[in-house]
Amino acid sequence: QVQLAESGGGLVQAGGSLGLSCAASGRTFSSSVMGWFRQAPGKERDFVAAITWSSGSTYYADSVKGRFTISRDNAKNTVYLQMNSLKPEDTAVYYCASRTYETPSSIGGSYTYNAWGQGTQVTVSS
Repeated sequence: QVQLAESGGGLVQAGGSLGLSCAASGRTFSSSVMGWFRQAPGKERDFVAAITWSSGSTYYADSVKGRFTISRDNAKNTVYLQMNSLKPEDTAVYYCASRTYETPSSIGGSYTYNAWGQGTQVTVSS
């Protein structure tokens, strides 16, 4: 089992920046891909970005492309999400997740991830 712990959420004004971190522990060797998802009140959990541990290949939702950057530090088993040019519609609880399969197929599908963090709130004020 992989355990995930997010940190770094908070309140920021529109146009500002925030960075999130996700530290993985436990059976990290079983994790091939790390993803970030977000869920706003009353909405479904949406894919934000993903990265592979091995090659660092990255994937983004169209809504965040060019504004968010996902990265990883293999030595620290930590994944980061740098969020710039934040908009009020980015307000949500952000979750990091881990999945075993590295193939990019359905990489944005939350059902393909088998470990989740507790989530961290990001609020963007207008």
